[in-house]
Amino acid sequence: MNEKTDGDSVEVNNDFALQILEQLPTPVMAVDLDLNLIFMNDAGLKLAGKDWAEIKGRHCYEVFDSLHCQTPECRMKQVMGGTEPCTVRNEAKIDGKSIPIEYTAAALKDKAGNIIGGLEYILNITDRVQQERKLQEQSRTIMEISTPVIKLWDRVIVLPVVGVIDSLRAQQMMKTMLKKITETLAKVIILDIAGVATVDTAVANHLIKIAKATRLMGCQCIVSGISPAVAETLVQLGIELGDVTTNSNLQDSLADAFSMLNLEVVQTK
Repeated sequence: MNEKTDGDSVEVNNDFALQILEQLPTPVMAVDLDLNLIFMNDAGLKLAGKDWAEIKGRHCYEVFDSLHCQTPECRMKQVMGGTEPCTVRNEAKIDGKSIPIEYTAAALKDKAGNIIGGLEYILNITDRVQQERKLQEQSRTIMEISTPVIKLWDRVIVLPVVGVIDSLRAQQMMKTMLKKITETLAKVIILDIAGVATVDTAVANHLIKIAKATRLMGCQCIVSGISPAVAETLVQLGIELGDVTTNSNLQDSLADAFSMLNLEVVQTK
């Protein structure tokens, strides 16, 4: 490699190119067609915790024992077979410690364009994965908080829903409700959607699925909080809730629940 730039003249030769690779903060390694290591920069050696003399000529999978190593998922083998460069996540085992990584693999070619090996650079994404797990945990916590199942009466529970019902939240609602039915031996569950601003075909389908799932658990589902606007929307969309009991308010829903359980509220003096 010999290049010169206009203006401030800087000659880029092979030695200088090697110095650039050595100074990169990202681990870079190269292998021959047999996956023998032919180069690794300082950042790579630091990640591996080895000196170059220890690993020179060894198979890359002996140094970075990743989940993809010696499997069809090895992107290094794929690019050496002619596929396009790609970036994927992986998990490497170094000195018995698992490290989440993201690596990019590309074919290593000679001046004639022949593939003579593979080139790979690696990112240690431990911090990113930890942050993602933290965000996922926070998301689960928020979902649980936003799906509070309340025991309203003996064998009667209520789930007040506020906000948007999407596929993820519908799954969380179903999971929470079924778990609560098992815990409380509930026979009637009231799904109060008075706090749901918009009910469309997708939301209605979610409600039907939830009602069917609770029925399989031996529990009747009552959908409460059907406002005039929601009722009009359901009619306009031609959505049928089937045999799901519906009400406009929680009071009527509770009365229906008592009726299902053969209970009667008697006013005393």
